[in-house]
Amino acid sequence: MIELTEPQLEALKSAETTPPLLVNPRTKETFVLLRADEYERMKADLYDDSPWTSEELQALAWEAGKQAGWEEMDEYDDIRENP
Repeated sequence: MIELTEPQLEALKSAETTPPLLVNPRTKETFVLLRADEYERMKADLYDDSPWTSEELQALAWEAGKQAGWEEMDEYDDIRENP
């Protein structure tokens, strides 16, 4: 765990944006600083880590096939059934 310095605590009190934004000076990545209870609430509302349903798996497979250029799979099914 990282503890905030006194100047950082003061900056939090007078932050113009809510929640405060933090910038990694090396990578220029921006982060959002949330209280742990706010993060847990958001995670519970938005994040679903339950196992994927068969419909979700089929949708992912279909998208992967489209990205690979396999627009119509029916012709491949015909080849497998009638070699």
